[in-house]
Amino acid sequence: MDNEQAKDTDKLLVARVQKGDKRAFDLLVMKYQYKVHAIVSRYVKDFDEVNDVVQEAFIKAYRALAKFRGESAFYTWLYRIAVNTAKNYLVARNRRPPANDVDAEEAAFYEGSEKLRDIDSPENLLYRDELEAVVDLAIKNLPEDLRTAATLREFEGLSY
Repeated sequence: MDNEQAKDTDKLLVARVQKGDKRAFDLLVMKYQYKVHAIVSRYVKDFDEVNDVVQEAFIKAYRALAKFRGESAFYTWLYRIAVNTAKNYLVARNRRPPANDVDAEEAAFYEGSEKLRDIDSPENLLYRDELEAVVDLAIKNLPEDLRTAATLREFEGLSY
């Protein structure tokens, strides 16, 4: 199936969903579940959490499908929902208190002490900020076509 046929199929399925056909949405989920899983797994590393975020992305897409106007391809729209859902998940997760809070005195005897060493120190945060600034400057100095290609590949996870 070529790209145009896929877009036409998506348009037909979206129209059916918008008319109330839930089975048409099941077909869209089956068609795109692996792609959405791959997108989300670039942001969320735990397999079970990836599955939760993928499910949430499809729920959001289903609820918003009535407002989908078809100005972009369905997959482009779904891709943005998946990326935003993954990013929102990461933001929400960082707001929660750590699941395994340990006092400083207990840290030496804590069997999960390697996790405590992974906590960002001020030095690590400064190093990351400096590295980010260097990478941003390098990207800004690239020609427009290379900058676009690098951005799409490295930050959006798209292939060449």
